[in-house]
Amino acid sequence: MNDPLSESEVEELVAQVIQGDRAALGKLFDYHRNRLWRIVNFRLDTRLVGRVDADDILQESYINAEKRIEHFLHDSPEGFFIWLRLIVNQTMVDVHRRHLGAKARDASRDRSVSGGWSSKSTSFSLSHHLLGHLTSPSYAAVRAELSQQLSVALESMGDLDREVLALRHFEELTNSETATVLNLSEQAASLRYVRALGRLKKILIAIPGFQEYDLE
Repeated sequence: MNDPLSESEVEELVAQVIQGDRAALGKLFDYHRNRLWRIVNFRLDTRLVGRVDADDILQESYINAEKRIEHFLHDSPEGFFIWLRLIVNQTMVDVHRRHLGAKARDASRDRSVSGGWSSKSTSFSLSHHLLGHLTSPSYAAVRAELSQQLSVALESMGDLDREVLALRHFEELTNSETATVLNLSEQAASLRYVRALGRLKKILIAIPGFQEYDLE
């Protein structure tokens, strides 16, 4: 986060956004920028790395948020950050389609339980980031083989469990925010996360040659 804001200051700015105040929107967008950047970093297709800048996606997302400021309460009565996340995800879907065309990971034909990305897309992003530590050229062949094995293993998990992992561990949403996105109770979301985390650890340990990823 950029400039620290108190809870009361955030609430006041949200109230101003509801009244259509674009200056307040800008302050809150900057306040949440680091969190939104993590979402872009996790969800961005690897084929676009080096071609599309995360800051450009966030800038486009902000412009889209400005256009929909009057619809904030209708789009996301659950909360302001959830609304911004929705805008960023919708923007990223458009960016993928614009740059990849028919090769884009289509979120409309196979919608995920979070309403934004396909289950295959989430599996791909999870696999890519779990293997992110294998970056040297000497690991290239190993990484390709492990990626295939990990993708198959992740597909064996339920869609909801994969999405809980993506939201909590990589997008770094709170348990409350994850529960809201997935339409679960907070208790159910917490239990899902603990179970999915345990399942993932077992998956990683079972893959030959894969050093245990730090999931703490």
